[in-house]
Amino acid sequence: MGDADPHTDNATIEAMLDLLYRDEHLAIVNKPAGWLVHRTPLDKGETRFVLQTLRDQIGQHVWPVHRLDKGTSGVLVFALSAEVARLLGQAFESGDGLHKTYRAVVRGWPADEGLIDHPLKRMPDDMRTERMEVQPAQSRFATLRRFELPLPHSQPQQGFASTRCAEVALEPLTGRRHQLRRHMKHIAHPIIGDATHGKGPLNRAVADLIGLQRLWLHAQSLELPHPVSGQRLRLASPLPSEWRLWDLFS
Repeated sequence: MGDADPHTDNATIEAMLDLLYRDEHLAIVNKPAGWLVHRTPLDKGETRFVLQTLRDQIGQHVWPVHRLDKGTSGVLVFALSAEVARLLGQAFESGDGLHKTYRAVVRGWPADEGLIDHPLKRMPDDMRTERMEVQPAQSRFATLRRFELPLPHSQPQQGFASTRCAEVALEPLTGRRHQLRRHMKHIAHPIIGDATHGKGPLNRAVADLIGLQRLWLHAQSLELPHPVSGQRLRLASPLPSEWRLWDLFS
């Protein structure tokens, strides 16, 4: 990369997105945690949007082809034309040829590995009358490390001086809304920082302990066929620097 434009102010520099891949058809970015993919009336107070920032950064229109939640960081794909967006949208809808991996920190100590096969109901803002309301959903998980936080944890008639947590690798085999978050809740290992499917008191206690509040879910890698050339693309996003905070407890 060349020298920075002397006319670019600090705010613009800070808003620049990390481009993992770009050609005439695609732009794939490393989404920061806490950014919305695009504007939505559900979060009127937010000011950071990946779509608008990427559009301004590369100077052309972009089309999002899949979603990452506001709190999730990692690999996010945009098309650079409506036709490519249509092709990629079909691929993400069917899951054919896609392979996605995530990293997360969860409450408790899950098994070493497992398959979660649990159908999920469409969420209220994702209902479509022509589609079935409950969809099959499968996710794989593998526990990478287990540790304990110096946070008291209580259950009925039981008390513990610490709280068990684990870092896990996750692989969604289907593409349902909030699938990984809902599946980890289903097996009683919710993702730390998940305000919707997790435990609020624990999330607040962990944020106070480590000095950072976020959803601890990261889209680490994505493999997909290029929608035009068919070439196999393999994109990876390194773990955010704040992930090193967990090393203090391992």
